[in-house]
Amino acid sequence: MNADSPYLSEVLAAQPAQSAPKPEAAQPLEVRPAVAVRLWDLPTRIFHWSLLLAVAVAITTGLIGGNWMDLHGQAGLSIVGLLTFRLVWGFVGNRHARFRNFVPSPQRLLAYLQGRWQGLGHNPLGALSVLALLGLLAAQAVTGLLGYDEIAFSGPLAALVSEETSLRLTGLHHQMSNALFVLIGLHIAAIALHGLLKKDNLVGPMLSGIKQVRSKNLQAQAAAPRSALASLASFSLALAVAAAATYLASGATLHAPTPASTALTDSSPAEPALQSRTAPPAAPAASAAVPGSW
Repeated sequence: MNADSPYLSEVLAAQPAQSAPKPEAAQPLEVRPAVAVRLWDLPTRIFHWSLLLAVAVAITTGLIGGNWMDLHGQAGLSIVGLLTFRLVWGFVGNRHARFRNFVPSPQRLLAYLQGRWQGLGHNPLGALSVLALLGLLAAQAVTGLLGYDEIAFSGPLAALVSEETSLRLTGLHHQMSNALFVLIGLHIAAIALHGLLKKDNLVGPMLSGIKQVRSKNLQAQAAAPRSALASLASFSLALAVAAAATYLASGATLHAPTPASTALTDSSPAEPALQSRTAPPAAPAASAAVPGSW
């Protein structure tokens, strides 16, 4: 048939034109396949859930008081070690655990508030919340180590400051517990709202380390796997520093026996003065409970 035939032209014109495939960049996120990307490394996840447990124990035992204050102190020492580990891991951990990658700049915070921010890990507002929570826990730990309540608890480092200062720090320790409760409540509420409103599961990646991502830009931000040797070296360094900090915070170096102390007799006048701060008399649980000690 002649290509110039009017009949052929009519047939071709009657056929529906085939639409070109929609480019991937123009496809809505809902129709793109989700890709599992590596987000939180194992040490970060262990730190997170261990800190949750230690804080829960510290709060519970602090509210009960009495004979539970010994466990309260042990939980506080655990928090010291965990916070120290996280501090070191913030410099030697994987991409999303490092402070330089999630501590927000003013530009990133403004972009998030304007709805223009995209990224994996903590969003800028969430990062500020995490930093505030870690900072407040550190302040609680320091005031607890130096505190003395005249009833059932004396911090392992209380002997480093005067009794008046120690009592004042204990009062501050109790007052900051209210701010801690507020931050913990906001943290939990933010996680719940992200899941309900944004359909963004924040708990799952903190359990598995993996996040399902549809955006190509976010997929490119996945943490690259590190060599086993580099990971082991970084983890060993953070663990060693955390162990050293916990040992120092326990006051073991302050209470270690020395030749001079072993030469003192039981009737030495220096001994009761030392014991008045390091070993306060036990009190009944009903009168020794200190509300809001965490």
